[in-house]
Amino acid sequence: MSIPVLLISMLLFFVLFFGIGFLLNMILRATWVMVVVYPLICVFIIDKISTWEYFSQPAAAFTALKTHFFALGKADVIILTTGLLGAVMSGVIIKTLRQRGYQMF
Repeated sequence: MSIPVLLISMLLFFVLFFGIGFLLNMILRATWVMVVVYPLICVFIIDKISTWEYFSQPAAAFTALKTHFFALGKADVIILTTGLLGAVMSGVIIKTLRQRGYQMF
């Protein structure tokens, strides 16, 4: 993956998960909801099997997840980590805004 593509992907994941996290924090009034949900989203991004297989064939599903997880490239890990940073930053920003008296929804 080239450097410009990596940088654009990092920016997109940060902005995407910051925005989704910020909106969920405002609507649900749960500051860290996106940080908790983010690992599940990463599982859906990393693994290409259906969610039902985690319940019907858990051993095979988690083995496939582990295989796909360790096969990720450095760029993929950097991009997913940047998305997590966006989710964390949305929680920090919303918490700071609430402490300063801004009431959202």
